[in-house]
Amino acid sequence: MSDPLSALFQTGVLNQTPFPSSSRYHGLATAKLKRPDGTVVTYLRRRFVPQPENFATIGEHRVAQGERLDHIAARHLGDPEQFWRLCDANGVLWPGDLTAKVGGIVRLTLPEGVPGPRSE
Repeated sequence: MSDPLSALFQTGVLNQTPFPSSSRYHGLATAKLKRPDGTVVTYLRRRFVPQPENFATIGEHRVAQGERLDHIAARHLGDPEQFWRLCDANGVLWPGDLTAKVGGIVRLTLPEGVPGPRSE
């Protein structure tokens, strides 16, 4: 017996990319795996972390004592759930790595692939 979420995917009731446009998983395809017992498991394909060079830097944030990445995202991006954009732009997998060092620098960037101002 498959789980209810997988059943909804299989019948087409749910979109195969159920993530909102603000999600790091938006637009990723799903795939299906058939287990030896015949059950089908729907899963999200792997997301590759983009290269930091693909982001145009527009500023920096110096980390203060006790600061959290979701607070930094709320302040600079207008949405605490966009913390993952800061992770991508700074080339880190673990969000806590960006705030682990007081005085550390968090690059603030435009979204991936959006060109920024040219520096001469």
